[in-house]
Amino acid sequence: MGLSAGQIRDGLDEVASREPAIARALEVAGYPEPRIRETGYKTMLRTIVGQQVSVAAASSMWNKLEAELGEDFTPACLLERDFDTLRACGLSRQKQGYARSLCELVSAGEVDFEHLPEDDEDAIAELTKIKGIGRWSAEIYLLFAEGRPDIWPAGDLAVMAGIGKILGLEERPDEKATRALAEPWRPHRGATAIFTWHCYNNPAL
Repeated sequence: MGLSAGQIRDGLDEVASREPAIARALEVAGYPEPRIRETGYKTMLRTIVGQQVSVAAASSMWNKLEAELGEDFTPACLLERDFDTLRACGLSRQKQGYARSLCELVSAGEVDFEHLPEDDEDAIAELTKIKGIGRWSAEIYLLFAEGRPDIWPAGDLAVMAGIGKILGLEERPDEKATRALAEPWRPHRGATAIFTWHCYNNPAL
């Protein structure tokens, strides 16, 4: 499960003690709500289903997939279905390729969602073995599903814009600069990332 409200609060309090701009933003915006997803391959499959489509379209596809495979479906259940069956659930050829890659790696034991490496970079490397899963998707999984406290998805547009807004930068920092800016906030970058999303559209900041 993701970071709890208490973990987010404690992490942000620690970062705010080091970074006055975070402390000021915290006074204005308050603490963010937790962002929590279930652990396991299904959460990653939902990520694949939801890529480049609206929330409503992703929800519709997922409901059709569950109706076809059963709520407690295993990776093997998806692998047994043919192209047209999965197409009828809304999965494009590309999404089917990604979904099959995920299910094949899980079935072969090459990606084990129950025992991902403890080192964050090693865990990201394992998750990005899955076709269609890049660093951002891996980081989001580790932060929201596993609640890893020091995940910092620096390539996320809202994280880049949010941290630029919090720090009062004239221009939105790029991914490299966003990663560098957060180095002093280890090991609480996960709570800080959640705070940047919280602040991103806050008109008070």
